[in-house]
Amino acid sequence: MKNHTLKKGALLSLAVSVALASTNVSAKTSAADAAKLGKELTPMGAVKAANKDGSIPEWTGGITKVPAGYQPGQHHADPYPNDKIKYTITAKNVSEYKALLTPGQVKLFTTYPDTFKMDVYPTRRSASYPEYVYQAVKSNSTRAELVQGGNGLKNASIGIPFPIPANGLEAIWNHIVRYRGEAITRQGGQAAPTASGDYTYVGFDDRLLIPYGVQGVTPAQLESTNIVFKFKQKVTEPARLAGTALLVHETMDQIKTPRQAWTYNTGQRRVRRAPNVAYDAPGSASDGLRLTDDFDMYNGAPNRYNWTLKGKQELLIPYNDYRLHSDKVKYDDIIQPGHINPNLVRYEKHRVWVVEANLKDNTRHTYKKRVFYIDEDSWQIAIADIYDNRDELYRVAVAHGLNYYEVPTQWSTLEVYHDFQSRRYIAMGLDNEAKMYDFSVKLKEKDFTPSALRREGRR
Repeated sequence: MKNHTLKKGALLSLAVSVALASTNVSAKTSAADAAKLGKELTPMGAVKAANKDGSIPEWTGGITKVPAGYQPGQHHADPYPNDKIKYTITAKNVSEYKALLTPGQVKLFTTYPDTFKMDVYPTRRSASYPEYVYQAVKSNSTRAELVQGGNGLKNASIGIPFPIPANGLEAIWNHIVRYRGEAITRQGGQAAPTASGDYTYVGFDDRLLIPYGVQGVTPAQLESTNIVFKFKQKVTEPARLAGTALLVHETMDQIKTPRQAWTYNTGQRRVRRAPNVAYDAPGSASDGLRLTDDFDMYNGAPNRYNWTLKGKQELLIPYNDYRLHSDKVKYDDIIQPGHINPNLVRYEKHRVWVVEANLKDNTRHTYKKRVFYIDEDSWQIAIADIYDNRDELYRVAVAHGLNYYEVPTQWSTLEVYHDFQSRRYIAMGLDNEAKMYDFSVKLKEKDFTPSALRREGRR
């Protein structure tokens, strides 16, 4: 066993600090623990120090300035262009690294033994956020609460609510409301290739308004509106789907006011309520390869699962995937049979929170169990192992993250959902040939109404 691996049982030893607090009961962080933020813990609650062998370095602030020559609107240049591959994992040597991989990652090697590989690079703890986000996280830490059995959130704004999570529900809420700016427009799309690699590109025009992330917004203001974000999406291609549109209002207390959604169908030329845009309804134009609550690795009300915080683990996850994000790369370069092009993917060793979601008794969902591996520096879910009702590994979802340093914020550039039963996958967020995200855009509430959705669909 090489020294890159994590000893069996390390997950348990890392979990000691949370082992007695892994039930789904919300408890405010003490002032003493909150005082650790920005000291031995990062402002986001991660361990600031390096790991024992130094393979995960100390967090020193992440990316705090944009690389020379970068201008907003450009695809993001790699801030680490001279980093070299440390080692490569293939089906032949994967057994040496199993302690650093999830079961879903291991299954990718056994499913595609001749083509799948992982190039591992030096770890760069690049995640960073504006100072006002860090201040909001600290304020949230001693006041934020879960309500309605964990299906709602109060007394939090802007930053993650639970930097020192006491249970799995708090950890998953950190992912749901993590900071991604105040408003974003983005273009791009998805591809669901066949086993032979043939695919039809489905293009989207997305708009995202995030009241929760607005600088200066108070918890009281958010509680009065009960809105976390508003999302509008229009299909731009292929022609047979163009004009179809979706509008979602995501709420903070999802039991008091469930998610509200509307769709516009070009054939009917009507806006309809869409209460089925939730849970395990099939994702838009996904060929059944992802569900609605797979989007963004996990979204929506968590009330169908029991959530357990297992602790932390050192894991190899996609990180700083600027090559995969580059406008010098074409979609045809990325999409290959079985999985995306592994030569374009960068893996690094990071500490992740491990959160297990088990389906509640007498509750229905296609997925019986999901295990989420959440980056400690950003609260972005990096990997999700997904099990079916036979307790068999069904899917693995992978988020390829990077720092959008003009904000700054850590977010995925591409999400890939692998289905082991069909031996297919869907890649979402393809933007190499599209206009880059705009985090400076000014969006208005009136742009996110059913009537606005009708106008958007007709254009």
